[in-house]
Amino acid sequence: MKDIRDLKEDKDAYAAELERRWTGLLSYRYIGRRYESMDIGAEGDGTVNVRRDFRNSTGGLMVAPIAISSPEGGGFSDLEAVPNPVIHSACILDPGYDVKRIEVRSETLKVGRQMGFSRSRIVDADDPDRVIAFTEGQGISIGEVPEGLRKMPENPIEIVDSPDLPPLWKVFGASRRPDGHWMLPELSVEFASPDAALHIGPQHVVLEAAAMDLAADFVGTDRLQLRTWHVMFFARGKIGPFRVDGQAVRGAGGQIGVQMLMVDEGANRSVTSGTAVFSIV
Repeated sequence: MKDIRDLKEDKDAYAAELERRWTGLLSYRYIGRRYESMDIGAEGDGTVNVRRDFRNSTGGLMVAPIAISSPEGGGFSDLEAVPNPVIHSACILDPGYDVKRIEVRSETLKVGRQMGFSRSRIVDADDPDRVIAFTEGQGISIGEVPEGLRKMPENPIEIVDSPDLPPLWKVFGASRRPDGHWMLPELSVEFASPDAALHIGPQHVVLEAAAMDLAADFVGTDRLQLRTWHVMFFARGKIGPFRVDGQAVRGAGGQIGVQMLMVDEGANRSVTSGTAVFSIV
């Protein structure tokens, strides 16, 4: 697995590797998110179809598909820089039980030489006045790219909505070990960003699965709706497997809080911190 920054001096090799990695990355392809800044033919399309595997046990929207659909990299495009996320947060205002499509309305707040800030409003695509969630985040540029890179062809995955769809955690390679810890396997190309580090997609998925499990075990029911989500990516996951440690606590007003830490066991270091707040449905 190559770190694309090593190809910066060879534009053709860089462009070919970026296309290979972008079109092979599972996160956006499986969720169904297209990007105007990156994909040929995606102009003006910020919509994502909501499938049954995007919903929790009560029928409410999970946070991972929302977070992946609005990655909040601070406004950096892979055609302009090598982006790296730092912080992502989300507030779910409406569980969206009857929502069929969401639309991501993104806004870049500020982009500096190395750091950027962005936010999105997630709405019901068929009723844009209905706000589903807010997301916001911070990202940094960790490298320069050759000039004149072009948008890339799409490589979509056609998925038919069905009750038989596997849960997202299974698709993204996550599992719960016999010791009770949720984990991701060793790093592989389809789960890696172009700089050869664990992508945010599988991280959001496994962290939400772990948070839901911890909260459900703590209160004795999985009838939970995630309301607030905050993740800090403070080191790049390079080897794996990646273990999630966490603890649930009870808050006021029936709220359940979960605090988590993701550890790259192969590198023997912590890489990501996550916090979730649930309400009981």
